Amino acid sequence: MSLKDKYQSALDLAKENGAEMENFHEENDAIVFKGTVPSPYVRNLIWDKFKAINSLAKDADAPAEIHANITVKDDSVYHHHTVVAGDTLGEIAKHYYDDAKKYMAIFEANKGILKDPNMIVVGQVLAIPNP
Repeated sequence: MSLKDKYQSALDLAKENGAEMENFHEENDAIVFKGTVPSPYVRNLIWDKFKAINSLAKDADAPAEIHANITVKDDSVYHHHTVVAGDTLGEIAKHYYDDAKKYMAIFEANKGILKDPNMIVVGQVLAIPNP
């Protein structure tokens, strides 16, 4: 299996999450992965995918065979989340921070559109603050 084939799922994940890819090719026994992503969250998703492909823990260093240059378009927030049916701020916090108790950070960052942490509306776009 080529390195390009090995990391194709990372490229697919990047594209599914709004990445604009400039390069994805093999060079000198490494994969060159260059692009721009919409948020730090998407950048982290891609790095986690690289590690998962190699059965590495999330907190491990990325494999040496990856030469990635991932630029973030907007790092003023961690991500923008569009509310879907069934969402709660706790579930959203759990998704982005692995800690449902951090829901108040999301509420505080969105006080301009939220009046109550228990009242979010489908279709609202919430700023997820940097962890």
